[in-house]
Amino acid sequence: MPTSSPTVLKWWIALELRRLRDKAGINRQQVADRLVCAVGKVTHIEIARNLPKASELREMLTLYGASDREDRFIELLKAARTGSDWWTQFAGAAPAWFDLYLGLESSAAQIERYDALVIPGLFQTAAYAEAVIRQGRPEITEHEVNRLVELRLARQELLQGPEPPTVWSVIDESVLYRTAKGPQVMREQLDHLVELAEHPTVTIQVLPLNAGPHAGINGSFILLQFDDLIGNPSVAYTEGLLQGTYYVEPEEIREYRNAFTHIQIGAHKPVESAQIIAQRAEELQ
Repeated sequence: MPTSSPTVLKWWIALELRRLRDKAGINRQQVADRLVCAVGKVTHIEIARNLPKASELREMLTLYGASDREDRFIELLKAARTGSDWWTQFAGAAPAWFDLYLGLESSAAQIERYDALVIPGLFQTAAYAEAVIRQGRPEITEHEVNRLVELRLARQELLQGPEPPTVWSVIDESVLYRTAKGPQVMREQLDHLVELAEHPTVTIQVLPLNAGPHAGINGSFILLQFDDLIGNPSVAYTEGLLQGTYYVEPEEIREYRNAFTHIQIGAHKPVESAQIIAQRAEELQ
């Protein structure tokens, strides 16, 4: 899936420029001297607050010994300046810190995730999503609930797009028994999961209750892979009540990828998982 989100491109340009500077052993003051600007401007570029001008980008790449990457960087810089993020129509529905994840998710070529508590947002029915949102944030208004449900369903459109990402999901078996709102809503949600499992780009596994301590014992996480950015970077993401955390360093990605591989190995095979989900749905009849 092409990475067209300005939010993601701005973030990636900032990340790569910081990495290149570190690799070159150059500090921000030296960059500022080269650009004839304040150090604060360099900082704002590296934390994705501002985009550099094309001329500044060229100077930075030359200083870092990475002029050979100029064409691709300029291409991405133009895309970051002219593109638009689809979720702006839902502005205010989700916290601002979630914007980057929305861009990453909608731009990823591959999504791998382990969910310990609820059905993944990309797989949720409207009724299940509403129940999860209400139970997780009981103080929010009816309008806010509706907007969040709309946003969650809009995210799912990428699964039916012309270039859908490959999604590999491992769901803890306890999630199948954590009924949201009532048996009817949960049954419809589980039936929907079985249908999604037949999608050619979706794989769903169930991690059994008797798996014991495992690599996902510390909670849910998501791995995202991007094939059209330089270096095919990956991002690991975890989410708390007040913020999302992004892991981008190679050693961090390696830890999360090893964890996901171990969880996959301990989970039921996809066909068997679909049968387990369907059986649980029948129990809710």
